[in-house]
Amino acid sequence: MNDTSAPFDAIVIGGGPAGLAAAIALARAGAKVALIARRAPYADNRTTALLGGSVDLLRELDVWPRCEASAAALRAMRLVDDTGRLIRAPEVRFFCDEIGLEAFGYNIENRQLMSALEVRASELPSLTRFDDEAETISPEEADVAIRTASGKTLSARLVVGADGRHSLCREAAGIAVKRRELHQAALTFNVSHSRTHRNISTEFHTPQGPCVFVPLPGDRCSVVWVAAPKEAERLIALTDDELSEAAERRSHSILGRIRVEPGRHLFPLAIEQPRQFAKARIALVGEAAHVVPPIGAQGLNMGLRDAADIADIAGRAMASGEDPGSEQVTKRYDSTRRADVLSRTFVIDMANRSLLSDFLPMQSLRAAGLHLIGSIGPLRRLAMREGLAPSWRSKQRAL
Repeated sequence: MNDTSAPFDAIVIGGGPAGLAAAIALARAGAKVALIARRAPYADNRTTALLGGSVDLLRELDVWPRCEASAAALRAMRLVDDTGRLIRAPEVRFFCDEIGLEAFGYNIENRQLMSALEVRASELPSLTRFDDEAETISPEEADVAIRTASGKTLSARLVVGADGRHSLCREAAGIAVKRRELHQAALTFNVSHSRTHRNISTEFHTPQGPCVFVPLPGDRCSVVWVAAPKEAERLIALTDDELSEAAERRSHSILGRIRVEPGRHLFPLAIEQPRQFAKARIALVGEAAHVVPPIGAQGLNMGLRDAADIADIAGRAMASGEDPGSEQVTKRYDSTRRADVLSRTFVIDMANRSLLSDFLPMQSLRAAGLHLIGSIGPLRRLAMREGLAPSWRSKQRAL
């Protein structure tokens, strides 16, 4: 099990949520898996809104029961035009029971999710964890050779690169990436408040980007506040009292008195797209495969779909006697992920551009589109279902 000279079916590099999910899913699919990732305490207080399909995957992997009690259900979503412009969109509300669901998803602190994933990964006999990091990755004809920082040498027929936006795996595969800065930044923090959130996620659209208050257990919410970089720098420099007041004003006091909790994070926004999602026995997942702004809670949800798809495709290939890292198999993964990632990225980009635009016809078009979604039941229900996961995905995976 710990013989590092023995080849693995798959090696996952990177121990974030997408990497851990991929390693667990691959092991459950019958692969002998190595996970190369440093063990580090996850003190980050950021959160993730896990949409329906992601929760289903975590349930299948026997991860969700270990963290469900720490998550808050998202049963309704409000979009509020707070731009103050002459042409404004009407408020739009989405309710999960309109499409027969108990919740759109669940909001959970990342550290709680990571803890559950780590525990589940440790239970699988076919998954070996190396508390290390990859130093060199060398794709060869029959496998991929990896040398770690501590000097271990490993090999596998398939490597899953879950090593983030500065991916060594992506570089080793020779996959070029296209990057575009958005000239926006996201400030994230958590708050407590005096009024109940009633499991409603509220997104205020401002001229600089969205500011969303997402329910957490109890009378708490996580906040993702997108703004121009200078404004974001001003906000993060505020005292707790000042930021609490600013957040209360931005929320129009719908949550009553707001109190900012310790821990703030600020990061610049960009869109990154690789030319391919797999090449040279290396498949990319998570932020190695796509970087999008935190709009519509799509980032990690796409990463978990990456994990599900590479495990499904590699598992089926092995069951039929195929090499899981062969060109035919990695092309299947590339094709499967391409439509999902590119379509989601396009929708997020267009939504963001339309909000920031000072062009009156664009503002009119955005307002009209939201009016139609809000007032036409079938269109609203379609938007809700597609927001959770692409409708063609279940059909594609069944093939």
